[in-house]
Amino acid sequence: MDTPHVVVVMGVAGTGKTTIGPLLAAQLGVPYAEGDDFHSAANVAKMSAGTPLTDEDRWPWLDAIGAWAHGRLGQGGVVSSSALKRRYRDRLRAAAPGIVFVHLTGERGLIEERMSQRQGHFMPTALLDSQFAALQPLGPDEAGVPVEVTGTPEEIAARAAAALRALDTDPHSPSVQQHTPTPPQ
Repeated sequence: MDTPHVVVVMGVAGTGKTTIGPLLAAQLGVPYAEGDDFHSAANVAKMSAGTPLTDEDRWPWLDAIGAWAHGRLGQGGVVSSSALKRRYRDRLRAAAPGIVFVHLTGERGLIEERMSQRQGHFMPTALLDSQFAALQPLGPDEAGVPVEVTGTPEEIAARAAAALRALDTDPHSPSVQQHTPTPPQ
């Protein structure tokens, strides 16, 4: 990559965004920001209680991530965000045109198993079904790559970095500058 991208590592809870994000950032030589750190205390309390967030809950969170991403344009960076719905990714792209998504994907059983083993995270496995129900995979016009979450974290991060490099050299991939939507009101 000539100019480092700002990369959003996305996917349902339990796919490893918080683990893969820093590894990918290290491989790309750019800083990492944990998307969960942009949530308000009210959002964390709501999710901890097993209540899914509404779009109204998410807009300030997405705006904060978008502001961080905007500040990294031309310098590169990696940030995690579930970014499950197209309109959420559109909002992030409106704030930071040119961002690229790495969509961590996997079978529900594997993801649930991983979620049940992690400690100290506010997202309960009870919300996994709502995450899968909300998920809208990347569209063909969205700059990004899907990456399967099987293997070690290092293997997953290496596949993500390779997929990003391939995206940069694929003449048929969507331009990272192509899609700059207007944020929802």
